[in-house]
Amino acid sequence: MYRAALRIGSVTALGVIAAACVQWWRVSTADARRVAELQEQKQHLEQVVDHLTADKRIADMIVTDQKKVGDKTITRLLFVEYDRAGKALPPRELSIEGTEAHLDATVIEFEKDFVMKDDPLRGHAICLFTRVYGDKQTPASGTAIDTPDSVPTFYRSTDPKIVAFEQDLWHKFWKLEQDPALRQAAGVKVATGKSVWGPFSPDLLYTVTLQSDGNFSRTAEPIRGVYGTYIQMLRQQAKAE
Repeated sequence: MYRAALRIGSVTALGVIAAACVQWWRVSTADARRVAELQEQKQHLEQVVDHLTADKRIADMIVTDQKKVGDKTITRLLFVEYDRAGKALPPRELSIEGTEAHLDATVIEFEKDFVMKDDPLRGHAICLFTRVYGDKQTPASGTAIDTPDSVPTFYRSTDPKIVAFEQDLWHKFWKLEQDPALRQAAGVKVATGKSVWGPFSPDLLYTVTLQSDGNFSRTAEPIRGVYGTYIQMLRQQAKAE
């Protein structure tokens, strides 16, 4: 009788232990799944933040010459834009009066949902440089770069779909600015003019960047290495001529 009771007690205890183990496994598995889900959400949010705040280089500028011509200071600039893949577009030579340059642009910002999802067409703001002028001249007397009505076909991408999409937006840029319904249909949040400006000095590389959300900025750093040496050599040759 005692042994039977002992067996029953043992079986019952084992059953309780087994049930507890099963419950522990379920809880542990659920916790592990929840931790994995939270880690995945955290990683996704970090990727979204990185995408929203990452600076994309869209143009570089350097001073190739800066000298007095009569009572004016003429600054010559080499201006290079970059496409979506970071490839340099054909360089342009620009001149301004003065030592400070104002670089104007039209910028199209897309709705946040498209930007956060890194949409192939609307995942990043786009920019079209329109004009540069110096601090000693009026904006109207500056040098035109591009206009929304005459955008080069090579402008930002080799993908025909992207080119066609952006060309269409630039061609109706001013309508987008004025028509909320048209902006909504195109997924555009803002179509507006922006500008960066500041002094331009020899031996510095100026970089213009554009964030996904449309933040437009300029930074400067010394021209380093062989590039700086090459520029100095070109300047010396120009003076000798």
